[in-house]
Amino acid sequence: MTIALHTWNTPNGRKISVALEEMELPYMVKTVNISKGEQHAPEFLRISPNNRIPAIVDPNGPDGQPISVFESGAILLYLGEKTGRFLPASLRERVPVLEWLMWQMGGFGPMPGQVHHFRLVEAESDRRYGLKRYSDETRRLYGVLDRRLAEVEYVAGALSVADFAILGWAWRHERHQVSLDDFPNVKRWYEALFARPGVQRGFDVKLDDA
Repeated sequence: MTIALHTWNTPNGRKISVALEEMELPYMVKTVNISKGEQHAPEFLRISPNNRIPAIVDPNGPDGQPISVFESGAILLYLGEKTGRFLPASLRERVPVLEWLMWQMGGFGPMPGQVHHFRLVEAESDRRYGLKRYSDETRRLYGVLDRRLAEVEYVAGALSVADFAILGWAWRHERHQVSLDDFPNVKRWYEALFARPGVQRGFDVKLDDA
C-alpha cells in the first residue's frame, strides 16, 4: 500500500523523499504549496497539527491500521522502525543516530533557516545584524559536522536516517552562503551521498507545482 507524502520542495521535504527512495517504499506525492498557504487548510491540519510540511499518511501502519505522522524527524524514525533500515536495532548503535538527528532538528535547520530569512529582509540594518548572527552560527554548525566527519564515514558511523536529515539542509549550502570547499569532510560526505541512486531519486522527484 502506498504512503502519501504531503510535502513541498524544501530541505525538510527532501529529507523524506530521500528516505522513502533509499528504503524502497512505495509513495505518492501530495504537494502542499506553502507559498499559497495550503499548509493551513483544515484537511492538512488534521494530519499536521503544527501546519508544517512534511507529513505522511501510511495506510499500512502499526497493526495494519492507517497512521499519520508529522515532523520530519519523527517521520524518519517511524520509517526506520517500519523498515528496519538506516536505524540500528542495537541501542548503542542507535544512540549516535538519535544524537545527530536531534542535532539537525535543533540546530542545523533552524539556524540556516534564519539565514534564508534575513537574506530577504529589506531593511539594511536589520538584515546585516540578523545575517551575521545566523551566518556565524551556521558556519559553526558546519564546522561541528566537518569535525565529526573527519572521524567517521557517515555521521553515526553507518549510513542512517540522521544523514538523510542533515543532507536535506546541506543541500542548500549555497543559500547559506557556505562553500563546501571550506569543509572538506562535509564535501566528501555530501558527494558520496549524492552518488547514491536512492538519494538522486529522492532529489529528482517532483515536490512542487512548478
